[in-house]
Order: sequence, then structure tokens, then C-alpha cells
Amino acid sequence: MSDSVSPRFLVFTDLDGSLLDHHDYGYRDALPQLRQLENLGIPVIPASSKTRVEIERLRDELGNTHPFIVENGAGVFVPVGYFPEQPPDTVEREGYWVYSTCPPRDTWLAALEALQPEFAGKFDYFHRAGVNGIMRMTNLSPERALEANQRDFSEPVKWFGDNTELDLFLGKLESAGASVLKGGRFFSVCGDCDKGRALVWLRDLYCRAWGLSRCHDIAIGDSGNDRAMLEVAETALAIRSTVHDFPKLQRQTGIIYSKDYGPAGWAEGVGRWLLSKQVSEAGT
Repeated sequence: MSDSVSPRFLVFTDLDGSLLDHHDYGYRDALPQLRQLENLGIPVIPASSKTRVEIERLRDELGNTHPFIVENGAGVFVPVGYFPEQPPDTVEREGYWVYSTCPPRDTWLAALEALQPEFAGKFDYFHRAGVNGIMRMTNLSPERALEANQRDFSEPVKWFGDNTELDLFLGKLESAGASVLKGGRFFSVCGDCDKGRALVWLRDLYCRAWGLSRCHDIAIGDSGNDRAMLEVAETALAIRSTVHDFPKLQRQTGIIYSKDYGPAGWAEGVGRWLLSKQVSEAGT
């Protein structure tokens, strides 16, 4: 881990609808704030429903070298050597220390296939839809759709039926051992995991590496699958969305609601958080 990293502050951020625009996946409005965080030495840690390869591409674009959380908390990827020692309960794979307690994607593909006869035409999922279907559902390019389908732990599902049928469908998946998280566009079918537990595991690693009992962290998100990490971080930044309401939180304090949408709201909210913590480039 770089010596320039601040020993006190961490940013955990959702991507689609938060750091990235919900419609065109752009992040231009957040760039000035991202540069400020980099200058301050504050790690920005993606925590997304996206796959490893999708997040790797974005990290390359941004010059981000920090750990990241994939597939709604199903896996945490820490670059080898980032911390002084390999974290417990991780395996080394393709240049990362990988932490996961979730079954593989094939488990959920089998469960979804078993529900096809009962719910024919009511749902689709990435593996079944293939690249062309993913492009139709997401407006992604062929290259990006291929990246989105390279999953390790989870499966995105698009629902076309009514709410009564949805309740039955979700109940059947849960009976098969799945946890189902609602995102901005899709349901994510995965094991017993969420972004909140992944955040806590990674935050504890930072605190131990820095010799601290606590860190000042902020979790940023716009939808239901972000709720768990918004609840456990010291500060929650809920991003205003053009397509759905703010995520409903149980906590009553330590919440920032953005006034603007997507990456503009992200930059606005992070700026308010830094101001509240009296953080500036002159010192932290």
C-alpha cells in the first residue's frame, strides 16, 4: 500500500447511477472531485454489481490502483502487495488476493434454469441472453456486454412479469439458497453476501494496516443493493436518481442526500463530506 495513502479516510462507491451516469455511464462531472481525493491520498474503492473485468477497465481509465468489491459484495479483489501481508481467508489469483464466501455463478444459473418452465417469458438473465441480449437490456457496446457477462459469483436478472408473480419467483430463488438484491435495473442473484459485509471486511484491513481502531469512511450509492454498505459506513451518501427514489435507510444520522443526480451528485456529496471533516489539500 502506498505511503501516500491517508491514514484516516476511505471512499467506498457504487458505480452505475452514482459515480457513473445511469444512462451513458459517463463520469466527467465527478473528475474534479476524483482528482482532489487522489491529491489528498484518499482511496476510492469501487463497490459495484459489476464484474472484475468491468471494474478493472474503469480503474485503468481513472488510474485507480486500490482494492475493489465486485458483484454486490460477492468478492473483494486486493492487488497483491497492497497491504504488508496477505489478508487472512484470501486466495492469490491473477495478481490479486481474493476474498469471497459465496458459491460460484453456476449455482445460480442452475436455479434460474429450473424456474424457466414455471415463469416462461417472465424473466431473462445475462448468461441466457448472451451478448446481444445484454446489449438490448443495457445499451452497452458488444465489448462492454462481453465484460458484463464474465461473472464469477452472481447473475443479473431482468424481470418482465407483474409484482405478484415476482414475489413468487423471488421466494423460489430464496428457497434454493439465493440472496436477491434489487439494483437500479436488475435483480442480482447471489449467495449470502452484500456490499456492507465486504466494506466492513476491507475497512478492517485498512485500519489494521494503519494501526488504527477506526477509519473515517463514506459509502456512496443510489439504489437498494447499496443499502447494506450505506448502513454500516460512518457516513452514507445517497445519490439522487432519475429513475427511482433514494434508497430507504434505517439509520437516522450521518446521511448526506445529494441534490444533483449521478456523477454530479457524487461530486457534490463528496465535497460536502470533505468539508464536514475539514479535509483539505493543505492537510487532513
